[in-house]
Amino acid sequence: MDQPSGRSFMQVLCEKYSPENFPYRRGPGMGVHVPATPQGSPMKDRLNLPSVLVLNSCGITCAGDENEIAAFCAHVSELDLSDNKLEDWHEVSKIVSNVPHLEFLNLSSNPLSLSVLERRCAGSFAGVRKLVLNNSKASWETVHTILQELPDLEELFLCLNDYETVSCSPVCCQSLKLLHITDNNLQDWTEIRKLGIMFPSLDTLILANNNLTTIEESEDSLARLFPNLRSINLHKSGLHCWEDIDKLNSFPKLEEVKLLGIPLLQSYTTEERRKLLIARLPSIVKLNGSIVADGEREDSERFFIRYYMEFPEEEVPFRYHELVTKYGKLEPLAVVDLRPQSSVKVEVHFQDKVEEMSIRLDQTVAELKKQLKTVVQLSTSNMLLFYLDQEAPFGPEEMKYSSRALHSYGIRDGDKIYVEPRMK
Repeated sequence: MDQPSGRSFMQVLCEKYSPENFPYRRGPGMGVHVPATPQGSPMKDRLNLPSVLVLNSCGITCAGDENEIAAFCAHVSELDLSDNKLEDWHEVSKIVSNVPHLEFLNLSSNPLSLSVLERRCAGSFAGVRKLVLNNSKASWETVHTILQELPDLEELFLCLNDYETVSCSPVCCQSLKLLHITDNNLQDWTEIRKLGIMFPSLDTLILANNNLTTIEESEDSLARLFPNLRSINLHKSGLHCWEDIDKLNSFPKLEEVKLLGIPLLQSYTTEERRKLLIARLPSIVKLNGSIVADGEREDSERFFIRYYMEFPEEEVPFRYHELVTKYGKLEPLAVVDLRPQSSVKVEVHFQDKVEEMSIRLDQTVAELKKQLKTVVQLSTSNMLLFYLDQEAPFGPEEMKYSSRALHSYGIRDGDKIYVEPRMK
């Protein structure tokens, strides 16, 4: 069989991790390993390989010498081959079968849809626990073959693969805990439910950037489909109905939800979105990446009651009645006007006269003197003003700066202004 043209895995490995490009560094935590090489190998003592190999975007098309791969990669646990030109699963198998401790493999953006993955090739992946096939356009048949041959697979990434449907595997994958299937075109819930059938142990389901429009499933069925689901990401899905949010409560172990950028929430303020979601999802402990504290939950649930208390009965969600049972019927929050007071009523004392006046607080001391001229029959230049705060312990304060605004004194209703003539 002719060797595929292009750069080989081993060729790129030698170039990138040669002493000139990847010098050996001593010291704790460096993670660099110098493997033993086979007797007579021309590579002896030349490569300094870490246990995590990053060979992305290197133009790799084939494996190269398998004996050399086995000699230098026996300790490798993670391998990133993304954005290369691997199009033959046989060549991938030659690499992986010679990396016996491999647990993480990234094959993103390789044109692997051009070949069929046979089960004997997939068997070389048996030890892999995390597999990334983003933008590889891997068919569901390929995925099924992988699932049958990887008994310990825990995390699978299938993003950007143009999936419009999901094809059920003939066997369940009991080991898978995380499925990352963002940026596809899965719009119908009947496709998503197949994921629950295939992956009954799923802990985390990341569905962001799929145009899922609704969750069409009974509560009992949802609980059976995803009995172990702890986290779901529905960012930028097409959900537009509160009933779909309520159905998330059917997942018995769900505690983390991500729901940014969905049509349902567009008309609400940021505060309303978060509080209404928290109140509707009583079991979640994290929303959109932020912890939900006990105090925030109670505030949100009380907000929910007040939010819906004026709605017609037919529009009030069932959750409202549950929360009224918990907290009782709440009084509407008092409307507090936080704008600064514009005027106050004070007592103006001059000699033996006392007159109640309304004064504007946005005016200055000089302007107040003009207002008082008609009351005290003094010229502004012959007028001394003293302000007495009814709660102040230090007595009257002279208002001696003509340009000072009255509001800066903190004058309130019932305070006193004393007017005295200037002594000549």
